Amino acid sequence: MSRDGRSRFAVNDRYRAGSGLAKVPGRRNNYRMRTTTKVLIIAPAILLGWIALPQTAKAPKPGPEYTSDGQLRLPANYREWVYLSSGFDMSYNPAMKMDHHMFDNVFVNPEAWRAFVSSGTWPDKTVLVLEARGAESRGSINQKGNFQGAAVMGLEVHVKDQARFGGKWAFFGFPGRDATAKMIPSSEDCYSCHSDHGAVDTTFVQFYPTLMPIAKEKGTLDAVYQKEAANR
Repeated sequence: MSRDGRSRFAVNDRYRAGSGLAKVPGRRNNYRMRTTTKVLIIAPAILLGWIALPQTAKAPKPGPEYTSDGQLRLPANYREWVYLSSGFDMSYNPAMKMDHHMFDNVFVNPEAWRAFVSSGTWPDKTVLVLEARGAESRGSINQKGNFQGAAVMGLEVHVKDQARFGGKWAFFGFPGRDATAKMIPSSEDCYSCHSDHGAVDTTFVQFYPTLMPIAKEKGTLDAVYQKEAANR
């Protein structure tokens, strides 16, 4: 309080009013409020743009990618795709014999998987990756059975690209995990085997437990496969 009993705030107000300075702080406060409001509005937009930009730049392209000379690029992130199934020591040739056990894992690009779930068949640009790994039995606390080894022993890719391939589908092998691979010639047995025995669109959906019920429900099972299955 001042000596005359009045509030120092009141004395200061009178001083500012008489000196013509009372309006100045008001203008400054309004300017600061407007500036703060703009920052609060713009800052989130800048932050969101900053976050989205790296994600957009790094996002992989859907579907197959090729080199200028027509080789297929190995999808680097295929293990982040949808996992369909694993086989153990599977072989379509009864005469085939191996001196070791093998696992194979099948992955498909998410866009193709979503389309199959909806329609019961594969869309154009479907990419299926078959990854082979050796089976091991001795390791850590394991006493029985097998588990997959860390080393990838083989990679094959099955691609549906109707504009590029006369038979709609093509196979590619990646020995040694090469970054690119040439198309396996259509004269190889893998083409006729898939065409004659594939449950859906020349693919072995009969070995994919999450997709086979969908194909049955949608009525997309191949007629040749159904006849073959009925005769087993």
